[in-house]
Amino acid sequence: MTAEVKITLDQKANPFSLDFTLCCGQAFRWKKTGGIWYGVVKGNAVKIRQKGNDLIISSHPEGADEDLFSRYFRLDDDLPRILSVIDRDPAIHMAIQRFYGLRLIRQEPWECLISFMCATRTSVPAIRKMVEGLSRMYGRRMMHEGIEFFSFPEAEELAGAPVDALTRLVAYRAGYIREAARLVSDGELRLNDLISQGYEEARKKLMEIRGVGRKVADCVSLFSLEKMESFPVDVWVKRAVHQLYSDRIAGLRQGTGLTGKQYERIASFAREYFDGYAGYAQEYLYHHWRTVNIRKAGISQSAY
Repeated sequence: MTAEVKITLDQKANPFSLDFTLCCGQAFRWKKTGGIWYGVVKGNAVKIRQKGNDLIISSHPEGADEDLFSRYFRLDDDLPRILSVIDRDPAIHMAIQRFYGLRLIRQEPWECLISFMCATRTSVPAIRKMVEGLSRMYGRRMMHEGIEFFSFPEAEELAGAPVDALTRLVAYRAGYIREAARLVSDGELRLNDLISQGYEEARKKLMEIRGVGRKVADCVSLFSLEKMESFPVDVWVKRAVHQLYSDRIAGLRQGTGLTGKQYERIASFAREYFDGYAGYAQEYLYHHWRTVNIRKAGISQSAY
């Protein structure tokens, strides 16, 4: 059976852009074809489009409702207030104006963890290929309106997967992912419990997992554990921060890579400067900076 949902938005009080939200690099399994986005949310195959003030959604199996999608797209966030807090200077103001309506999404912590463990030292197309490969090999196949979808695999499936098979899908990350899956499946790592913990405590717990460094821990904290103060830093973010805020951060140098010390200086500055909503500021700055510079370089966005 198919569930049909329509969510009508008040764009003045509750602005939302589906396109900006799903194309900004925070999730890797959404694909857009002919104005419709296709993805999987909590085991549901989903087709969604935005028409004016309406989100029009069909999903399979039946059971997905308005609350599920309102929660997933964080429609409960007071976005105008959040943006007013982070709108501190002309640079972030420009990013907010350009991508107004971009929201963080609430991902499932388990899928978010493995997705960002796949995201180390590689490009967005490669990440998508790895996550899709894991889902096709170990997830549940679903058909929705003649289109094939795969759920993200459960931890038990990946914990028992042969290392050589995982290696073909995720390269050197296979051992790390298998170990993380074992921790979750055995109950040694309870990701949902980290939601109620403080940012530093949750981040520290995530970084105890082999293969999880600062950036992965911050991405998981922001995109699935409700840590709005988390500020993931990658090469795009460092470039943006260096150009926009280097006079405020001691010891930040361009062209020297991203050391652990530099990472912490940038993230610490952002948490204080953006007053509790560094994660929203990060996503607006990241998407704006990356989009502008990719276009300047004449590179297809699909390559990133």
